[in-house]
Amino acid sequence: MPGINGIISSAIYAGMLILGIVIGLLIEGYIARNRVESARELVRKMEQEARSSIEAENAKNRLKLQEELEEKKNSLENKFVARQSELQKTEHRLIQKETFLDHRVEQVEQKDRDLDIAQEKLRSKTETLEGQRVAAETELQRIAQLNPEEARTIVLDRAEKDTRSRVAKMVGEVVHDAQLQADAKAAEVIASSIQKIATAYVGESTISVVPLPSEDWKGRIIGREGRNIRAFETLTGVDLLIDDTPEAVTLSAFNPIRREVARIALERLVVDGRIHPAHIEQFVEEAERQMDERVFSEGQQAANHVGIAGLSDEITRLIGRLKYRTSYGQNVLAHSVEAAFIAANIASELKLPAGPAKRAGFLHDIGKAVDYEVEGPHALIGSDILNKSGESGDIVHAVAAHHADVPMETVLDVIVHVADALSASRPGARRESVESYIKRLEKLESIANSIPGIKKSYAIQAGRELRILVEPDEVDESLAAKIAMDVARKVELEVSYPGQIKVTVVRETRYSDYAK
Repeated sequence: MPGINGIISSAIYAGMLILGIVIGLLIEGYIARNRVESARELVRKMEQEARSSIEAENAKNRLKLQEELEEKKNSLENKFVARQSELQKTEHRLIQKETFLDHRVEQVEQKDRDLDIAQEKLRSKTETLEGQRVAAETELQRIAQLNPEEARTIVLDRAEKDTRSRVAKMVGEVVHDAQLQADAKAAEVIASSIQKIATAYVGESTISVVPLPSEDWKGRIIGREGRNIRAFETLTGVDLLIDDTPEAVTLSAFNPIRREVARIALERLVVDGRIHPAHIEQFVEEAERQMDERVFSEGQQAANHVGIAGLSDEITRLIGRLKYRTSYGQNVLAHSVEAAFIAANIASELKLPAGPAKRAGFLHDIGKAVDYEVEGPHALIGSDILNKSGESGDIVHAVAAHHADVPMETVLDVIVHVADALSASRPGARRESVESYIKRLEKLESIANSIPGIKKSYAIQAGRELRILVEPDEVDESLAAKIAMDVARKVELEVSYPGQIKVTVVRETRYSDYAK
């Protein structure tokens, strides 16, 4: 029996083993199915997420594409509107031009019709006159009992006699004019000769000598093809004379301030050593600023010397300019100081206040500081300047009346008039020849400045050349030539001078920039 139990036990064991295997296989299959389901669920989730992501990205791309399309649409619409506006403007201009051309065509057609009518009238009048001429000739032949040849001979004889008479008269007039011109030419030659032997008087008031380190500097001052000396003379309005004088050049100008500016600029150029148009312009500007400061200082010193206070800066500057102004060879600032003291002494002797007399005497010639820039008598110019600066009415009137340009009304007017005459009439105070020379040069510049379009004008070469700078934007080449002719004619009519005067018009356009 033991054997049967063992078999049964083995069978039970084997059954249990098989049952365990089967159960294990079932469990493993269940787990595998769960894993497959999980994997499938994961795949579904991943597919769903991918699908959502793709849809979101597609929506984003569609939105971006829609925005780009909208932007391009707006841009195209703006371009279309701008183009349409431009086309409308062009169409409007074309319509205007078409209207204008139609109007011009109508005008031309009307002129053609008027011309045809005028030609027809002229033809009719010509025919009428021809008929009248034939009738007159016939009537003349009937009355005179002459044929055309005989009448023509008589007319030609009378015309020849009349022509001979007129020619003889014209010859007499030409001979008379030639005699007058010969007398004038002789006077010019005499005046020119006198001028050559009277250089000492003019030279004292119109020239300055600038020393040079060596003779080589003359060539440097002239520059290549004369560009340096031309630039210097154009900027300063001064005649630069380079002659055989060793190691020196001469500056000649009737305007002392202009000549002094040129002297300062040239001396600085020589010290600097670099001479070309750009440096010349720079040093001329610096010299003008220095001259302005010096003029103001001279005015202050003169006012302090006389004891005049309360002058404005503008009046002080004008007083200083008088130091560089002469009247008949007499320095105007020295004359003003002298007239101030004389007027004060006269007022004191008359038991009158000396202060107003001294002030009026000191200011009486202030108009001469600008009389070559402003038209009119210097006394009236000065009174107008003082009136604008706030001077008292009695002093303004005394200045206006010191040359009787307005009637003298007060004792102060008479005192200033007498003081001016006493200072000017003392022996050796003035020279007529110098004043005449300066007045002539000032007249030349005033004639040029009276013409529109002229920027600056300078009388140089001792008054034998009038150099004119014109505004290039206002004056073209043809107008510049006309200005030269007009000025020359006006000079001939209004100025007395020996020899001839050359009128040069300079039209120059310059451009500049900076390299940074």
